[in-house]
Amino acid sequence: MMKSNEILYSNGNNDECHTPDYAVIPIMEYIPKDAVVWCPFDTQDSRFVKEIAKTNQVEFSHINNGQDFYKYEPKTWDIIISNPPYTNKRKIFERCLAFNKPFALLMSNTWLNDSAPKQLFMQKDLQLLMFDKRIRFSCNGIVNNKITFSSSYYCWNFLPKQIIMETIDTTKTILKE
Repeated sequence: MMKSNEILYSNGNNDECHTPDYAVIPIMEYIPKDAVVWCPFDTQDSRFVKEIAKTNQVEFSHINNGQDFYKYEPKTWDIIISNPPYTNKRKIFERCLAFNKPFALLMSNTWLNDSAPKQLFMQKDLQLLMFDKRIRFSCNGIVNNKITFSSSYYCWNFLPKQIIMETIDTTKTILKE
């Protein structure tokens, strides 16, 4: 079993953690109905891809398919939604902001202690979709029930107001991989 500190202090070995559907569903109400959603860190089996495809067109890409986020971009897309790797957060957000299109990235709230979000969002309005409970991510096929950090969607030009609090039911749905 992966220990909580191995996720919190990642050196990149656990960048392939999976998001349960109960953490994807709350962001969906903010997606415009006609928007094409790009999930740049996801395979076709991702809960992001599966849930969002129920209401919107989805473009997905993954480095394992030769689609490096720093070099690849689909021809058509309107919004980015995903749970990016824990490593290189600043570079990921810099690239997302450079597209000048709305995005929602699920990230650990510990990142708010870093100087990077303060610098990156100094001239842009950071928006947060926060939850009342911690999300239990699955890494290497094991659901971690001892998560030591909370997570939120870090958004730009996406939510109707700067901070929104949501209640999630972590018992209602099960992570399916």
